[in-house]
Amino acid sequence: MKPLISSDHPFAPLDERQRQQLFTEVLRAVSRSFYLTLRVLPGAIREPIGLAYLLARAADTLADTPLVPVQQRLLSLRRLESQLDADQPGDGIADLPKQLGQDQSNADEKRLLLLLPQLFALLHAQRPADGRRIRTVVKTLISGMVLDLETFPPEESAELKALDTPQALEQYTYLVAGCVGEFWTEMSVAHIPALKHWDEARFTPLGIRLGKALQYTNILRDLPRDLRMGRCYLPLESLARHQLTPEMLLNPANSSQATACLNEHLALAKDHYLAGLDYVTAIPRRAVRLRLAALWPMLIGLATLRRLKENRRWLDPDQTIKVDRRWVYKMILISMGVVVSNRLIRRWVRRLA
Repeated sequence: MKPLISSDHPFAPLDERQRQQLFTEVLRAVSRSFYLTLRVLPGAIREPIGLAYLLARAADTLADTPLVPVQQRLLSLRRLESQLDADQPGDGIADLPKQLGQDQSNADEKRLLLLLPQLFALLHAQRPADGRRIRTVVKTLISGMVLDLETFPPEESAELKALDTPQALEQYTYLVAGCVGEFWTEMSVAHIPALKHWDEARFTPLGIRLGKALQYTNILRDLPRDLRMGRCYLPLESLARHQLTPEMLLNPANSSQATACLNEHLALAKDHYLAGLDYVTAIPRRAVRLRLAALWPMLIGLATLRRLKENRRWLDPDQTIKVDRRWVYKMILISMGVVVSNRLIRRWVRRLA
């Protein structure tokens, strides 16, 4: 297979075979779950949405490299953001992988960083309107990563900090996920003929809420691990209502005591998912691929929350809370038969919720 990286011409355009490799082999290596969604997306939006994901994933890799000091990570993110506004990709992008790739223990993430010049070359090859949409969503996602690094203490500090208010949590979930629902809607309306007459102003907020629901799921599922990195996304106001502190959540024995707080946030996530249900069922039935691409993450997210609710030691970092691959494959198979029926979709989602 033709290599993706050329040291002589780091910004050389990718040929068709290399583009296919980028959105199959490379993307699957860094996210199997999103790879499923990308494969079912309509062809008209598959590349720009996949490219936005890979750029954001590369930025996230820069943000989450623990061997690199926080200030250097922030500098790298801002350099990456500044390059998004450049008329042409510059040497700053070519230098980033060389500087930070050596600190990556994950070979797939290291490879993704080394591909940054090719990703930027592909970004500059997009249609102008699509390029603007990609830049906007990636910059918003980067602002969420910067917020993370500036809000919470460094991983090695052994300190623990929580967000202050539910409003701060809502804003955070928009920056790191809700904006993706907005981007997804804009791309779909621009390129999918079946959505030509869609009321974008009405459905964009629902798409945002579906993105937020998925991020709430990540927050609740990953809470024990995040706590040990010094990050508590459950707001102090919410914890105080249940006589809890962030430090108390570090003890798995407090899982039962903290159940009421968990249920409160499960209910918030559920409300966002039900708004997302209205989004999915509003997609015209003939846009089957787009329906499936929105439905699958919703079903996986709800099933994950259900397992979390059933786990009596949900604060235990040794507990792995996720749906298994067999369940995912079964869900995909069943979804093929119900995707055009709003009644069956609503019944399935409400049963999980």
